[in-house]
Amino acid sequence: MRIYLAAPLFSNAEREYNLRVSRMLSELGHSVFLPQRECTGTKQEIFRCCLSGIDEAELVVAVLDGAACDDGTAFEVGYAYAKGKRILGLRTDFRNVGEHGGAVNLMLSEACEGIARDEDSLAAMIGGLEDAEEAQS
Repeated sequence: MRIYLAAPLFSNAEREYNLRVSRMLSELGHSVFLPQRECTGTKQEIFRCCLSGIDEAELVVAVLDGAACDDGTAFEVGYAYAKGKRILGLRTDFRNVGEHGGAVNLMLSEACEGIARDEDSLAAMIGGLEDAEEAQS
C-alpha cells in the first residue's frame, strides 16, 4: 500500500519519530512517502510535492500528538479527506484534551477511520484495512 505519513517535522525528536514510523511501515511491506525525506526546494515546490504525495497515496497516516495537532498535519488530513483518501491517526500522547476530554479535535477525529495509540495498534489497523479490501475483491 502507498502511505503518506503526515506528521510534524520541526524538531530532531519529531523527525526521528517520523523515520521510526516510516521504517516500521516499510518493514510491513508498504511504500511510505515521508515529506521530510521526499520534498525539497522552494516553499512552493515543497507544497506541491506534499500535495502530489497525498494524491498518489492510498492511505494517509497522521501523527496527532501534542496538545493540539500540528497545523501542517491538520491541513494534510483535510486535503486527504477532501480527496476521498483513507486516513488513520496515530496518537501516542496520553494527555486528554478538548471540550469532552477527547484526545483529538473533532474535525480530525471524524476525518480518521481510526486512531491508533501506538505503532503496533497502527499496524493492526492497517492490516484490518487490507483484509477488508481483499474481502471486497
